[in-house]
Amino acid sequence: MLDLIQAYETYLVKVKQSSANTVSSYMRDIRQFSGWLESQAVADILTVSQEQITDYFAWLQKSGKSGSTVSRSLASLKNFYSYAISSGFLEVSPVSAEIHVERGEKKLPQILSGREVELLLSQPSCTDAKGFRDKAMLEVMYATGIRVSELIELNVDDVNLDLGIIRCSGSRKSRAIPLYPAALRSVSAYLRNVRGTMVSDPAETALFVNVGGARMSRQGFWKILKHYQGKAGIEKDITPHTLRHSFAVHLLENGADLGSLQELMGHCDISSTQVYTQMVNQKLKSVYDKCHPKA
Repeated sequence: MLDLIQAYETYLVKVKQSSANTVSSYMRDIRQFSGWLESQAVADILTVSQEQITDYFAWLQKSGKSGSTVSRSLASLKNFYSYAISSGFLEVSPVSAEIHVERGEKKLPQILSGREVELLLSQPSCTDAKGFRDKAMLEVMYATGIRVSELIELNVDDVNLDLGIIRCSGSRKSRAIPLYPAALRSVSAYLRNVRGTMVSDPAETALFVNVGGARMSRQGFWKILKHYQGKAGIEKDITPHTLRHSFAVHLLENGADLGSLQELMGHCDISSTQVYTQMVNQKLKSVYDKCHPKA
């Protein structure tokens, strides 16, 4: 069972080139299912029946899992068993089309206002190496809308200061994203004056490094972001993805078209980009309800 699950994880990373978040979510769902099977004395994940699958989802719902969580687990298992069939381990999937779960209401992602973004970006003090680095990271996140996994995977060679762009290779295809002037200045100052003093190994390729001189981690950036959220006094629960969502909504509000936004964000499916249209429409309705004299 464990060998097949490991093989599937390798497939997601190497063949599908799924994002780190997608791989993490899928594997968490599958390992939870595997653990449940062991509690039911089922030794092989390939021998489960449709009835056992149905029992599992009933158990998830009784355990208080949200509709969206259960729905995601269903999708994860469907994809896993499709892989098992295409790889010759199985002939028929136990996850039939007849199995449905209530998805529940999907919450729209939270975004920052323009003022909150300015407040957050103004927090790093460029008086030491860490301040220059943090300023550059935050500016790049908001300037480009890239994922945190893509941010920490950036290398020095991915930055073109002359053209004012970064090359992001974190999704299925590489994309070039412009940097607005303030972000370009911050990255330039960090690269030319600071990074060389932070790296422990001259051969290090990472653009952003931690205080030990090695590549910045997801957890490291998350702590940095939470630190500046506290300094700024922003009450919203900010995550790295909050900056990505804010980037998208602010572009749409200022006239960007969906196709261009899809390209900038690296979405394979435009339906992922259309979520932000809902957010803009919701905001406009809120303004209307608040400001129209007859609303």
